[in-house]
Amino acid sequence: MTTATAILLLALSGGVLLVLGGWLLVGKRRTPEEQERSRRAFLTARGRMLDAEVTEFHDNLVGYSYEVSGVTYHVVQDVTPFHDLLPRDASLLIGPAVIKYLPANPANSILISEGWSGIRVARPAVGKKGA
Repeated sequence: MTTATAILLLALSGGVLLVLGGWLLVGKRRTPEEQERSRRAFLTARGRMLDAEVTEFHDNLVGYSYEVSGVTYHVVQDVTPFHDLLPRDASLLIGPAVIKYLPANPANSILISEGWSGIRVARPAVGKKGA
């Protein structure tokens, strides 16, 4: 093999590696929605379940709180992707629920995901009948 051929092959190999490296750096970037979906999937599969309390619901944001090792966490989850799974009357969401969280990072939690839901829908109050 001549020196010119070796240089040409080396330059081609370097170019291919440069293009491949650029694609790996730029082409693999996930959108924030994809990252959130991946986080929810991981918590669904690996998270530990714990009782929680849904405290508020406003504009597709559900606020809930829970306690781990004496520390109380207050979290808000955007439930827009799950709008069809929620009751029409948002006040029915307020009350006890179950969340999934990571013991290594208890602040990382979910109330609902594509494959799991910890929402317990409260029953509407029924008036007492007179005697």
